[in-house]
Amino acid sequence: MTKETNYHAYDLFRSDLTPVLKSKLEEFQLFGYDKVTEDELWECLTRKTWKRPETKMLHQLVNDVYGLSVTDYMSYITIEAYKAPNFFQEQTD
Repeated sequence: MTKETNYHAYDLFRSDLTPVLKSKLEEFQLFGYDKVTEDELWECLTRKTWKRPETKMLHQLVNDVYGLSVTDYMSYITIEAYKAPNFFQEQTD
């Protein structure tokens, strides 16, 4: 996955949500997904769960993080992989 420098409305809460993100990563590790990073998890949340930011309170964001399932995350990265350019496709002029 690529790192983007786009600002998201909920980036202001990133430091407040760090303990919750770490807890979610520990949950993922219990299910055998130990390669997921905090940044990848945040990217999934900002690009999928919070695609269209609205006014939310911190406890609602916490609920969203805890509500993210492994299935939701795997679905997200699968779709992102399909969106990625195909470097093996022949170039046509």
